[in-house]
Amino acid sequence: MNEQVLAARMKKSTPIGSEDFPDKRDLVSVDDLLFDDENPRLIEYTHGKKPSQSDLLGTLWQEMAVDELVMSIVASGFFEHEPLFVIPRGKKYVVIEGNRRLAAVQLILDKKLREEHRAGDLPDASPALRKSLQQLPVVITTRKGAWRYLGFKHVNGPAKWDSYPKAQYISEVHNKYQEPLDAIARQIGDKHNTVQRLYRALMVIEQAERAKKYDRDDRYKGHFSFSHLYTGLDYEGIAHFVSLTEEKSESKTPVPAKKLDELGELCLWLYGSRSRDVRPVVESQNPHLRQLDEVLKSKTATESLRAGLPLALALEASYGDERVFQNSLVQAKEALQKARGTLSTGFTAGRELLDLGENIADLANDLLSEMRRKESRDTRGKGRK
Repeated sequence: MNEQVLAARMKKSTPIGSEDFPDKRDLVSVDDLLFDDENPRLIEYTHGKKPSQSDLLGTLWQEMAVDELVMSIVASGFFEHEPLFVIPRGKKYVVIEGNRRLAAVQLILDKKLREEHRAGDLPDASPALRKSLQQLPVVITTRKGAWRYLGFKHVNGPAKWDSYPKAQYISEVHNKYQEPLDAIARQIGDKHNTVQRLYRALMVIEQAERAKKYDRDDRYKGHFSFSHLYTGLDYEGIAHFVSLTEEKSESKTPVPAKKLDELGELCLWLYGSRSRDVRPVVESQNPHLRQLDEVLKSKTATESLRAGLPLALALEASYGDERVFQNSLVQAKEALQKARGTLSTGFTAGRELLDLGENIADLANDLLSEMRRKESRDTRGKGRK
């Protein structure tokens, strides 16, 4: 779905006035167009910093597949029916929608930029194309006037951002333009409380930082996996651990003051700490996030995690002896079945492996004998009752 179709759809479904969302297209010199240092998607890579225009171009080139757009523009030209959305800044314009396309055009036109950002393998443009790209079609608007369109496109529409830039955008609209969260959800067609959940998760991490319980910039890994927090807060054990408010709340402090220490612990388990050389226990969302949720439902398992035990061992503490015993038997059976299946090709005659097999057999026989004796004792005990 291109931007022209999106614009028409948004005009029909939202109260955007013509002064905020005009049909008129202007032509602006590429030299007068700036990347958006407040773009939610770019903020994901520049948190806590004030990026230069070169920094933003570098992020776009390295992280956002600008090379695909370069090849498309070189092959087919710049589609004039897909203008950039811009806002005035002094005598220039900031591109609030279309930063990837601006990056592609700049790299096509400027050999020095290609060399600076190691983009030398891009295809060359014809002189006619280079001339046509000196000015680009734009729609001059305001951030407030364009939020419905951009929200529909990037939060719940065909060109979705990741969860962190979505949350940043929702927070800006809600806090700066005083739009209620349910109104934002209605405007962009959200039927799954996505807006409320994203906003709540962002408020949680910001609350942790204000309380100096965690610092995103100190995370162990380079990428900030916001989706771990956004998803995990929907889980019963994690939500209860920090006494989280319900998702429909618009509070900027979703975690009560008495639970801020626990919030700091949760962030550390999710993201680790580079300065303290602590790895996160949630290395990947599946299965570790669910495992952490199970651990936090058990006081014993939570204390095990606090004591520094690996997540897998803390998870066993949450199960209790009965479940650990059952799981161990199942895993032992699966391992023996796998060994049996590779016996003909995997076993070469040798005393060491035979001794190991005999030890396993003895252990299994002893375990089975003990299970039978216990079963007999339990049965007699029930009979006497």
